[in-house]
Amino acid sequence: MKLRPLQDRIIVERIEEETTTAGGIIIPDTVAKEKPQEGKIVAAGKGKKTEEGKLIPMDVKVGDVVLFGKYAGSEVKVDGVEYLIMREDDILGVVE
Repeated sequence: MKLRPLQDRIIVERIEEETTTAGGIIIPDTVAKEKPQEGKIVAAGKGKKTEEGKLIPMDVKVGDVVLFGKYAGSEVKVDGVEYLIMREDDILGVVE
């Protein structure tokens, strides 16, 4: 990746939702389909700095699958792939 996030920012690639259910029913694409709120971290900064200059390390790491808010982050396109850049605070949870 040619993009490196700074401080407590992360770069997330959205994970597309399944188009079939466990029973094999195909879910059709709709015009009003919402963007997924789940993604995989592809890059992470070193962490947040306090006013004293102390580095607070990140709780997440590259490869974690995370959940985030509907309007979290800023969309960027690098080499034809869409990513989200967001702060660690925008993450709601880690999927284990």
